[in-house]
Amino acid sequence: MTNQSHNNPSASDANANAHAHAHATATVTVLGLGAMGQALAGAFLEAGHRTTVWNRTPGKGDDLVSRGATRAVTAADAVRASDLVVVCLYDYDVSQAVLGPIAADLSGRVLVNLTSDTPERSREAAAWAAGQGIDYLDGAILVPVTVIGTADALLFHSGPKSVYEKHEGTLKALGGNNVHLGEDHGLAAVYDNALLDFFWTSMSGLVHAFALAGADGVKGADLAPYLSALLSIFPEAVESTAVEVDSGAYPGDQAPLVTEAANVDHIIHASAHRGLDVQSLNGIKAVLDRAIAKGHGADGWTAVIEAVRAPEPAH
Repeated sequence: MTNQSHNNPSASDANANAHAHAHATATVTVLGLGAMGQALAGAFLEAGHRTTVWNRTPGKGDDLVSRGATRAVTAADAVRASDLVVVCLYDYDVSQAVLGPIAADLSGRVLVNLTSDTPERSREAAAWAAGQGIDYLDGAILVPVTVIGTADALLFHSGPKSVYEKHEGTLKALGGNNVHLGEDHGLAAVYDNALLDFFWTSMSGLVHAFALAGADGVKGADLAPYLSALLSIFPEAVESTAVEVDSGAYPGDQAPLVTEAANVDHIIHASAHRGLDVQSLNGIKAVLDRAIAKGHGADGWTAVIEAVRAPEPAH
């Protein structure tokens, strides 16, 4: 049978076309029509999927309806309309408040939760779904609203691979880079939290740098090109840091922690002298000091992970 199909281009083409048609006519429900939920629903519509939408409060989704979406009166009506249900709400307290009462309607369907929260909440939601007979994928969106549906959109999914693969073609409408991370439902949130940890601490540092230079009359536009140039070292730094934290070896021959701690101290004093907030810098210095106290003064910057992994007890 396989060889016959392989040698018969028309049969192969027919199978491929049937597979593509199945994805093109998928039924999808989106629960939650905030800015991101509307973007998700719009991407499904753009890809040709029959899309049903629902929001907790009325008055949203008119544009989606004008583009062909069906607006459901209740959440239960919405999930009964589709094989694939995507939820994107404020947090897991809200999503559970919406999903709990309609568990029976979700049974036998695939639920993809793209609500942001913690790995623990993701695993709790997965356990709840399993108890209700719901095939469940947890996910995370790593791009802003404007990027959804484009080749650059990155979305993480975690949960049973068989469930993901069944709807992978439909989910690809949301972006060109959908990644299945593994069977553990918490993995999407793990990656999401870690990447946003880096993003928000970096953005905080960026804003603080503009404030520090601006206190002496330097315009942000004048500093920006040099900050952009500094970013060129990050790809290599990310790779080398990953190797070091995985191996536990932190070479400090070029810049030991004691030297870096002194540099941070200079920035703290300069910032405080200019009346700027230094809480985040004090936090960095405190972690540096703990790492040095643990005997890592001659090691490189990456050795601060030893202090991050063993923070001071809360008083």
